[in-house]
Amino acid sequence: MEAIRGFNLDNIRSFSDLLKAYRYIGIQATNLSIADELLWAMVQDKENVLFFSFTSNIISSGLREVAAQFIRDAKPKVIITTVGAIEEDIMKSMGDFYVGTFYADDKELREEGINRIGNIFVPNERYEQFEGFVKPVFEKLDVGKPVGINQLVGALTDNINDRNSILRAARDVGTQVFCPAITDGALGLQLYFYRQRHHNFAVDVLADMKDLANITLNAKRTGALIMGGGLAKHHTIGVNLLREGLDRAVYISTAQEYDASLSGAYPREAISWGKIKASSKHVLVNSEASLAFPLLALSLHERLMK
Repeated sequence: MEAIRGFNLDNIRSFSDLLKAYRYIGIQATNLSIADELLWAMVQDKENVLFFSFTSNIISSGLREVAAQFIRDAKPKVIITTVGAIEEDIMKSMGDFYVGTFYADDKELREEGINRIGNIFVPNERYEQFEGFVKPVFEKLDVGKPVGINQLVGALTDNINDRNSILRAARDVGTQVFCPAITDGALGLQLYFYRQRHHNFAVDVLADMKDLANITLNAKRTGALIMGGGLAKHHTIGVNLLREGLDRAVYISTAQEYDASLSGAYPREAISWGKIKASSKHVLVNSEASLAFPLLALSLHERLMK
């Protein structure tokens, strides 16, 4: 056992120094320090296939820019996310979201054409711009045969010029983006509307599964950074069931396990399913991602720049 101890502020010269010093503080600081070391080990391991999983609120927030840099630094092989992340990445490439308040009058916001995501405000105009953005892409893909989700995401990415885009960053470093629930959001609605006028247009939701399974099965080792829960988290750990589980895993979440939800399930529960190996190295950081993720991303960036 190591003694609990703090640190001298004068000795901290970098974010990686800070996270190393966190190791002996206790509480969640210790877990964040362990996460930092696990993430560094995953990125350094040339035989490790890194999965990066996150929910759409990561992209709604200013973490979008942090995530784009993280993708360029860590070069994950796989991103698994929700359709909200994809559509909001596109929207932000065309205009801003705004810092609001959790305590706004939502009736007034509705009347003003403002959509609230926590304390993030999104004008209706972004959705109007999004509609104009996706229609030409659908028309280009409408060639008489079903479209795979990865193919759709790739075509959408071709028209993004914003370097802060996670989709552009993924394309630039060769990361494949998987979205198992493409119909759950504004993009799904636009696909539905297009289908009403072009009855032969179809999206094949199974088309990407072979690619994802092959990436997973052919990996010597797999590791994952999973922020948040829900579908993105489960698809990440679920596909690793094919190879008897992840070798390393970092969870960042505020969800708790007492309600038996997948979002709140701790890494130890995934071991019972074979989604994380019993011999794995894993950690859960009980923290909201806007606080924890920038520290991990900065620490990794500093180490890579040395």
